[in-house]
Parts: sequence; C-alpha cells; structure tokens
Amino acid sequence: MRHVTKFCWAAVLSLTALVPAARADDYQLSHNQRISCSRGLAPGKLNTATCKSYTYLFNTKTSEYFRCQVSLALTRDNKEVINVQTDGGCTKKPRIFETDGHYDFDATETEPPNTNSFFGPGGYSIWAADMAAQKIRGCITISSGLGSDISKCLDMTFQ
Repeated sequence: MRHVTKFCWAAVLSLTALVPAARADDYQLSHNQRISCSRGLAPGKLNTATCKSYTYLFNTKTSEYFRCQVSLALTRDNKEVINVQTDGGCTKKPRIFETDGHYDFDATETEPPNTNSFFGPGGYSIWAADMAAQKIRGCITISSGLGSDISKCLDMTFQ
C-alpha cells in the first residue's frame, strides 16, 4: 500500500511539473474559416458532393502556425447514400517572426480554382502583429504551378 501511495504522489508531482511547460505556448484559432463544396455526376446516375473547409492554428508565442483542412465526400444514387469519405489534418508552417513574443494573427484563403487562382488550388494570406509593439507582417503564399508554393512576407511601414 505504501508503494501505491508513493507512486501516486510521484505521479501528481510529475504532472504538476509538466503543467507550466504545457501552457508555455498559447494557440489561437483563425476567425476566417471557409467551406467550399462541389458536385459531380458519375456514370450510372451517381452524384458526388465534396466539401472542404480549412482553418489556421497560430502559436501566439512563437508565430509558428498550422494550416488545417477537413474534407467530406458523399456519393449517392437516387435512393440512398452509397459512400461517405472524410480526410484531413494539419500541416506545420514556418515562423512569421524570428523571435518569441506575444502575437495576434488572422488568415484568409482564396477559394478553389477560380479567377483568383492563376496556377492551382489557390493561395492564402497570413497577417501577424506583435501585441507589444507597432509591428505587423503580411505574408502571401500561392502555388507556383510547378509543384511548390511561393511564400513572401513583408513588414508594414507606418506613415
């Protein structure tokens, strides 16, 4: 019984030590989530609808961020749903600012191929601001059409 008590106290102490480390970074979810859907007809009078949505998760301390996407594809005939598939995940992106700080951000994205999308599925922009200084950086990422993304950031000037 004494061993169990010692083990429980050791577990509590180790968890207490981990809590500050787990809270060292704060995350903020983008406020610009979007959803886009498309429909297609397949042979045999099958209908398929595919919907995609994305958001961004931003580390307010390091300025690293993740682009997250979820999709759902539904196939049906005139009477019933035949197949439902889901997919998704988050991809880590590089830091916007080189040093740690206290940052705020927002993000937006072009819709799937349309007049705003010259070379592929579209691009996105990230705006990040240092909450302790008058410092804003805007970043735009677009597909090059050659299998890679082109990303550039610019510090804003204040006049």
